[in-house]
Amino acid sequence: MSPQTVTITIDPAAAAAPFEQVRTQIADQARDGALPVGYKLPTVRGLAEDLGLAANTVAKAYRALETDGVIETRGRNGSFIAAAGEAADKEAAAAAEGYARRALRLGLDHGAALAAVEDALRATYRTDA
Repeated sequence: MSPQTVTITIDPAAAAAPFEQVRTQIADQARDGALPVGYKLPTVRGLAEDLGLAANTVAKAYRALETDGVIETRGRNGSFIAAAGEAADKEAAAAAEGYARRALRLGLDHGAALAAVEDALRATYRTDA
């Protein structure tokens, strides 16, 4: 993949929905630096046409990416890769704090709360860690 070029491949046989494939691939490329901060993404219609998807599918992926802080939309100027590292860290910390408070209210001790998180991470990341 050349720098500063969004490359997305949709696998119709994949378990993940096409919008999730778009979301994941853009997020991964932003995270690994293939799409640098400030990179202007293709328009929703343009990317949908290139990928053979409905515009609503790409729009749903862009909305999810914006919610996650990976991209920012600047009205008619388009959508751009955001400086997501800090935003992602803050959102993860807030989610972790919310989980910790909820686990405490449920009466879980530290070990049980941590075990639940580790189980969820293993299932989500599909690892044996």
